[in-house]
Amino acid sequence: MDIPATWSLESSGEAITRECRFADFGAAFAFMAEMALFSERIGHHPEWSNVYNRVSIRMTTHDAGGLSPLDIQWAHEADRVLGRQAQAAAGGDRVG
Repeated sequence: MDIPATWSLESSGEAITRECRFADFGAAFAFMAEMALFSERIGHHPEWSNVYNRVSIRMTTHDAGGLSPLDIQWAHEADRVLGRQAQAAAGGDRVG
């Protein structure tokens, strides 16, 4: 599978993870809101948590017992959204 370089493969090989840091809570929430809508469109949802300006994401497909193409699709979309948000933010080096 084409796992994006910005994501880490868990040692079990069953999931990929990414830690994102944003300028503030609003930026973190905006990312989560956009990805929540994408998740609904494709019917695939992350395991994630948010603390102020940080979002921790874990992608796996429980029904498949590990990674699936939907996890990889979700990760690529998240990277696209993060890249767009970074370009829009002043000094966007805190997104990603």
